[in-house]
Amino acid sequence: MTRRFPARVYGVGQEPDPRFTLANERTFLAWIRTALALIAGGVAVDAVALPLPVGVRVATAAVLLGLGLVLPVVAWLNWAAAERALRLGRPLPSSFVSLPLAGGVVLVAVLIVVGLLIR
Repeated sequence: MTRRFPARVYGVGQEPDPRFTLANERTFLAWIRTALALIAGGVAVDAVALPLPVGVRVATAAVLLGLGLVLPVVAWLNWAAAERALRLGRPLPSSFVSLPLAGGVVLVAVLIVVGLLIR
């Protein structure tokens, strides 16, 4: 068998049903698409002349870009933890991606609402 990266994931347990591995990969790719959308949103907030104070606009763009930057790393760690659990026949770990992402999106919404109220 050829060596696969990361060895910490693929070097343990047995091959799970391919459907589970592929579902795990699709979930990872969905998080990547979400990260791309966050990055695009951050660029758009800064590029489009929204009726927001400059500081609020920059803060909103920074939060979106920050989420878009961190999300792929966290999604990869989540993918690795789930794949390792599948290979070892253990329960899947809880996702540690959802709560920070939800908090960031709420923060962006609050920034926009506050920005529109103080303009």
